[in-house]
Amino acid sequence: MINRQSRSDLLANAQFLASPHFDDRPTDADIDLLVIHCISLPPEQYGADYVEDFFMGKLDCSLHPYFQQLTSVRVSAHIYIKRGGQLLQFVPLAKRAWHAGLSEFAGQSRCNDFSIGIELEGDVNHAYTSMQYQCLATVTADIQQRYPLITRERITGHSDIAPVRKDDPGPHFDWSHYFSCLDRKDN
Repeated sequence: MINRQSRSDLLANAQFLASPHFDDRPTDADIDLLVIHCISLPPEQYGADYVEDFFMGKLDCSLHPYFQQLTSVRVSAHIYIKRGGQLLQFVPLAKRAWHAGLSEFAGQSRCNDFSIGIELEGDVNHAYTSMQYQCLATVTADIQQRYPLITRERITGHSDIAPVRKDDPGPHFDWSHYFSCLDRKDN
């Protein structure tokens, strides 16, 4: 197992908002997977602080009819990248965020145990911004430095680890462009 005690759990360029929705990873879990998601609240609407409130357990579910289905839902992600490239962190990287749910990668279930979850402000019906791709590439490079078991082959979408339940980051997520941005960070 790789020693996680020597690494900082927080990203230097991220605004940290401490979510209560996390717990400890199993003691034998190596962090070796990066999962990319998307979220917008309400769906396909951007710019409000509803996602932040949701991850913090503070969302007022009376503000929008869609939010009523989120009552008592406890979800978080390690990282959230807004449309303008703003970077927020909700859970320390070494802790288990609650982002993947019922999931499996390469025959291993419970992906939250061994993954880092990054949410992009967006939805499956719209393209992501160039600022999001640049921020995502920078964050990915940083995470890969801290957790070298997260290789390119171990970066995946939520739809790949929970295909029956989830479809994010969706068809508008440009994997080639993302990896191209990441390649430029590696040089």
